[in-house]
Amino acid sequence: MAKKLKTKTQDIRKLSDEDLVKQLEEAHRRLFSLRLQKETHQITNHRELPRAKRLIARLKTILRQRQLAGIGEAQ
Repeated sequence: MAKKLKTKTQDIRKLSDEDLVKQLEEAHRRLFSLRLQKETHQITNHRELPRAKRLIARLKTILRQRQLAGIGEAQ
């Protein structure tokens, strides 16, 4: 399973900053939709909620790493 996550992270790192922001917005919309489905008891796979949260965290982490790398290069 760790290999699968590593590949997904590597794929995310290949994206541009604009694409990362778009992916993050899409992931937030997906999480909202899943939360709505959960509250209305329409969700079929309950494991989708943690996956969506992890994806958001992964995207935010990579964006933050790029910001810090940019700050470090500027100084």
